[in-house]
Amino acid sequence: MSDTDSDVTIEPDPSDWDHSPNLFTPSPPQSVSKRQSSYHQLSDSDNEEPCSSVKHSFQHQTTEDLSNGRSSPKLLKRINKSSLSKSPSSSSQKNEKSIVFGKIDDQNNSAKDKKLDASKGVPQKKLHDSQVLKRKHSSGDSSKRVSETISSQALPPCKYGSKCYRKNPDHLKEFSHPSANDSNENARGRKSTKQETSPPMKRQKTETMSLTSKEPIDIFTHAQPLSFFLTKVHGISSDYNGAYTMSLRDILSESMGNLQESCQFNYMFEIPWLIQQYPTSFRQKPLLCVHGFQGGQKAGLEADARKFTNIKFCQAKLEMPYGTHHTKMMFLLYDNGLRVVIHTANLIERDWHQKTQGIWISPVFPKLKSGPSPTQGDSPTHFKRDLLQYVAAYKAYQLKDWQDHISRHDLSSANVFIVGSVPGRHMAEKKHWFGHMKLRKLLNENGPVKEQASKWPVVGQFSSIGSLGASKENWLSVEFLQSLATVKGTSSVPLAPVEFKLIFPTVDNVRTSLEGYPAGGSIPYSINVAKKQPWLHSYFHQWKSEGRGRNRAMPHIKTYCRPSPTWEEAAWFLVTSSNLSKAAWGALEKKGSQLMIRSYEIGVLFIPKYLVENAVFECSSKVKEAGQKTFVLPYDLPPRAYTKSDKPWIWDIAHKELPDSNGNMWCPS
Repeated sequence: MSDTDSDVTIEPDPSDWDHSPNLFTPSPPQSVSKRQSSYHQLSDSDNEEPCSSVKHSFQHQTTEDLSNGRSSPKLLKRINKSSLSKSPSSSSQKNEKSIVFGKIDDQNNSAKDKKLDASKGVPQKKLHDSQVLKRKHSSGDSSKRVSETISSQALPPCKYGSKCYRKNPDHLKEFSHPSANDSNENARGRKSTKQETSPPMKRQKTETMSLTSKEPIDIFTHAQPLSFFLTKVHGISSDYNGAYTMSLRDILSESMGNLQESCQFNYMFEIPWLIQQYPTSFRQKPLLCVHGFQGGQKAGLEADARKFTNIKFCQAKLEMPYGTHHTKMMFLLYDNGLRVVIHTANLIERDWHQKTQGIWISPVFPKLKSGPSPTQGDSPTHFKRDLLQYVAAYKAYQLKDWQDHISRHDLSSANVFIVGSVPGRHMAEKKHWFGHMKLRKLLNENGPVKEQASKWPVVGQFSSIGSLGASKENWLSVEFLQSLATVKGTSSVPLAPVEFKLIFPTVDNVRTSLEGYPAGGSIPYSINVAKKQPWLHSYFHQWKSEGRGRNRAMPHIKTYCRPSPTWEEAAWFLVTSSNLSKAAWGALEKKGSQLMIRSYEIGVLFIPKYLVENAVFECSSKVKEAGQKTFVLPYDLPPRAYTKSDKPWIWDIAHKELPDSNGNMWCPS
């Protein structure tokens, strides 16, 4: 028998993709604008039009995508209603009209974000010639509402006129919106219509996000000892963007420390945007980016960084087929210590804009007085040992300096456990170093007692799903759940009484989200995989986050939790980059003697006794009612099961029955 058991199928695992590779993976500058990824704007007359009736203009998949076995949905071009009857334009004209999701600075940011960048000295991009941006500040509105007016004689009028509720800048660019005082020149020859008394779908309040007056270090201090945050979300009430939330700029701000150099581990990078998130005073500091790109993608990433002389790269070795470097982690070296950040967001703008992401931020670890040591300055959670073990697994000379930095610092104040994954076949004691077997070991040693929690439910929440087998017994409900259900002293617990609840967005969750259907580009669950595992859908529960104000901010966060049957306590909580896949968590082979993992992942496990000196956490998503030691969850409990009409989001089939929150449909080729 080979190293791989006979039932292991080598196939691409979309659960390891944060986004469609074709749509969002960085590429050389000359080809980014050609990788079109757009969606068709619905209008009164064409909302029943089949997808195939609209012409496509797409670049073929890159050699790297094909060699990696990857295919991805490609969306229809977004076309003005008036252009449907015209002959196809030149490719250059098409490129001017199409939307590239990766270039959010130009097309996908609201005027609110442009104003924020302007206030911080970030140069704004020149507006399109047909766009006149007017900012109106209402004196009675504490949140400063922003209004965009598009001035163009050639634009067809919006059917809602001056009462249009849509905020999508691309909608505003494609349809004219006359005010009550305008002369209605664009409406000549049309019959006047009654204004709708309400928008066609229920919408959350989308006031301009008012930034808290507190410094990031104050928000960080307030969140101790748990130090768990969500990213700030544009387009929701500022009430939910204060306590327990951080932006990337907050994390990298001067108030968090005087940065000397940094290291960013991630799957995807937008280098120019990333540099802008650092304060001006830190933008020339040494930066190492750890990635897993190869071939043209690697060349494109390096080309994007060519003008930044302070940036260097480390390419993670991907020895297993279809594996990815999916880890999201930062090392921030200050003049007075070292900080570690473990999170779930790619280093691209759209991941920090209107998605729900999770972050754990360490305290500043001071330098050891005794000099470098791999053992001195470790914590009761063995954070230093496990972090050094994880970094050493890269076997990369570029990381030697950071291994030395970690060895020179006192990490004894760390109060969480590291749960990482590293590609390979891990045997003997190394089988318990990574993946779900590492989680099993930690819960065996530090988990809840059997009498207390052996029948408590387990909740898993993620943004992508891999191939899990023809039945639940292949991996999910036996091997994987056995690790999640482990209690102190034993992993041999009856699994029948343990309810396993999986939170995954429905089609309607995505459709009514802040981003609309494009949010689904970051939730890759393919139709071919879904067809092979229909049994999985009985486990699914809706995404609900009313307590955090993030019902419409689609989750890219990944979490696993052991809540009580009353849903008011939790035995442990894990935030990680690992989606629901064997590639991320590992699968046992050769009668359980080895664990095969394909991808790099990392997360942190919160155990109550190391944080709140109690056997359980008090937990709730109601951030406004949370106490200092309440674990503020990213989603509401109890989870709400799918209704008969709910369907899981699948990213490579058409969704055109109803328009999304921005009036669009999703139409892959």
